[in-house]
Amino acid sequence: MVKISKTYIPKEKEKYMCAKHLAFFKKKLTDWKVELIKTNNEALYNSSMDDNSTSADIVDQASSYTEKNVEMRAINRQIKLISKIDSALKRITDGTYGFCEDTGEPIGLKRLMARPVATLSIAAQEKHEKEEKVFADD
Repeated sequence: MVKISKTYIPKEKEKYMCAKHLAFFKKKLTDWKVELIKTNNEALYNSSMDDNSTSADIVDQASSYTEKNVEMRAINRQIKLISKIDSALKRITDGTYGFCEDTGEPIGLKRLMARPVATLSIAAQEKHEKEEKVFADD
């Protein structure tokens, strides 16, 4: 892999998904994954520490249960995101990162900067969402 500076940002004038781009996104994805794992571990640890279920007050118990439910849903979303990050890192390794799964066209640097785990171009994503809406309306 190519070395890039800490301040490097991919540029449109560079060859799309050149070694610098791939190194940048690999670092971005890896750092994001490390942060999510750290956050999840802290949330799980804190959740196990403040257990109000032994409280005599039924309202406290219900409130505690609701808070834990919300926390667990957030953790589950982050676990799914970690899985998407792992898939993106695999695509970097196999050379398909940055290209639309549907069309094979470049996803684009702006979209990948905003959503590094994106697998579809904006046009393909919009088409996919329209199809989902049509099926949801049936």
